[in-house]
Amino acid sequence: MKALLLDVGNTRLKWGVLEDDRIRRTGHIAMRKIRDEGLGVLTSRLPRGVETVRVSNVAGATFATRLSGVIGMHCKCDVHFAKPARQACGVSNGYRHPRRLGVDRWVAMIGAWAELESACVVVDVGTAVTIDAIDSGGQHLGGQIFPGVRLMLEALAASTSDIPAVSRRLSAASGLDMFGDTTGKAVQHGAWNAAAGAVDRAITTLRSNAYDPAVVLTGGDASRMLTALGTEPLHRPHLVLQGLARMLQDTLDER
Repeated sequence: MKALLLDVGNTRLKWGVLEDDRIRRTGHIAMRKIRDEGLGVLTSRLPRGVETVRVSNVAGATFATRLSGVIGMHCKCDVHFAKPARQACGVSNGYRHPRRLGVDRWVAMIGAWAELESACVVVDVGTAVTIDAIDSGGQHLGGQIFPGVRLMLEALAASTSDIPAVSRRLSAASGLDMFGDTTGKAVQHGAWNAAAGAVDRAITTLRSNAYDPAVVLTGGDASRMLTALGTEPLHRPHLVLQGLARMLQDTLDER
């Protein structure tokens, strides 16, 4: 089956085409651009010849309704939105109320499990940073959520008088380079190291409790964190798309 996969985030919308069990023709567009120019700026970049559309959406119900109508007309097929469940594709949801888990986190975990089928920590470095742990049996142990680097920088600029707004282009620094020689560098390195330190602490805690997880890094800012962690992570920029592909395959297998 040829399918269009959409990962709708807070900052970007990513897509890929699943064909012959491979995800091809990937791309992305800023959500701000869609809000400013309309969904036509998205559909002009997407293929039409697909049999189904699968979506992970965290941009809200109103956007989902608009997206479903426009993409359904563009592709002339059904549009299906992923939802968290108690169990799917070998992963068991660790939330007391499974539907309250963010769908992007759920689909990313399914993508990681489909590849590894072993204990892992899934880290999404985007507008927010999320950390989710899965044990060797596919049980979700729970997660963490905290502001991403951009939000940290914006909070400092908005809530202080002497710290200016700064770019977030720098990656997390290691060694003595983490001590910036300008206020801008000090703020950026501080934010990046706060994020990397939280991930490292989560990994250390799991290891001290007899888990040995692989670390899977995804999200728009993941590449900037790759060399900052105390362990070598797997970088999977299209992890949510991989999870959508796995969920689709599971649906087809049930038929």
